[in-house]
Amino acid sequence: MGMPVPGSVYDSYWRFAAARHDVYLRRLRGEAPPWTDDPVIAAWRFTNVYRAADRVSQYLIRNVIYAGNQDRSEVVFRVLLFKWFNRISTWELLQERLGPLGVGSFDPAAAARVLSGARAAGERIYSAAYIVPPVPGEPSPKHAGHLALTMRMLDAGLPDRLGEAGSLEGVFRLLRAWPGVGDFLGYQMAIDMNYSNVIDHDENEFVVAGPGALDGLSKAWPGADLRRAAELIRATAAEQDEQFARLGLDFPGLFGRPLKLIDCQNLYCEISKYARAAHPDASGVAGRTRIKQVYRAAPMAAPLPTPFFPPKWRLNVPAVGAVASLVQLSMADSAPVAVS
Repeated sequence: MGMPVPGSVYDSYWRFAAARHDVYLRRLRGEAPPWTDDPVIAAWRFTNVYRAADRVSQYLIRNVIYAGNQDRSEVVFRVLLFKWFNRISTWELLQERLGPLGVGSFDPAAAARVLSGARAAGERIYSAAYIVPPVPGEPSPKHAGHLALTMRMLDAGLPDRLGEAGSLEGVFRLLRAWPGVGDFLGYQMAIDMNYSNVIDHDENEFVVAGPGALDGLSKAWPGADLRRAAELIRATAAEQDEQFARLGLDFPGLFGRPLKLIDCQNLYCEISKYARAAHPDASGVAGRTRIKQVYRAAPMAAPLPTPFFPPKWRLNVPAVGAVASLVQLSMADSAPVAVS
C-alpha cells in the first residue's frame, strides 16, 4: 500500500517546526521578545521542537538523571519516581521533605504522606500534560499506588532487565507490561530512560503516537489510516531535509542533531493545536477547536540557561544565556513559549 497524500497542514508542520525552533534559538541568544512574527506562535503556548530541550525534560536530564549516583538501579528509580508525576515542584517537594532521593533510603509511605499533605493544601502534584491513571491493585490515593509500584518494579529487577533489552522497543515492552503503564506513558518513559546511561538506543528505532499526535496526523494526512501512524512518522523524519529545502526553510537542528522520531511525534501533537488556529477547517479525530494555553512573554524575559543534553549525544553546545541555579532553572523557562 502506497503512502497517502498529505494536505496543506503538512506544509504548516514544517513551517511551524522552523519558526518554533527559531524562537528557542533566539531565547538562547538572549534576544528580547517578540521572538517570532508567526501570529499563532506569538499568541499561543507550544512546546519546543526538540523534546529534550523542553523545560521539564531539561530538568529531568540535568537534575534527576545526571545528578547523583549513576548506579543503574538508582537512575531507574529516579526516572520512574519523577516520571509518574512529571512535575518539577513535586520532585523538589519530595527532596525538601525527605532529603536526597535514593533506593535504599526511600520510604513510599512517608512520600505518600508528603504528597497527600500537598494535595490537601490545594497543590497540584501531577503534570497536566497527560493523564496518568491509578494503578490497579495498588493502594489509594493514586499517588500512593505509583510510589508502591515504583518499588515493586525495582524489586522485580527492572533496572537489569532494561539494561539487557536489545532495542528501544524492548525497553518499551518491559515498561508497558506493568499495570497502569499504557502505550503513551510506556513510550515516554522509554525515551527518558534512554537519556541516561542505563540504555543507549537510537531514537529512530521505534515510535508510539500519542493521542495528540494522532489528531495532528489526521489533519496533516487527511484520510490516512491511523493504524499506520508509526509509518507516517517515520516517513516524516526521513524526508525532513527535503521538506525544509522545498519550502525554503532554514532549520539548523539541535546543534546539528536532526529531528528524531520522538521529536516528529511531538511535532504532530503541536501541529494538532496549531491547526486549530491556522487551519480551522482541518478536522481531526479529536474534535477540538481551540487552544487552551495563551502565551504572554515577559518584557524582560531572562535568557535560557545553557542547555544540558545527554553527554553521549556529543552535541557541541556553546555556553549561551545565563547559567542558573537549580531554582532558577525550574523558573527561567516558565514563559509560556516553552512548556512540556
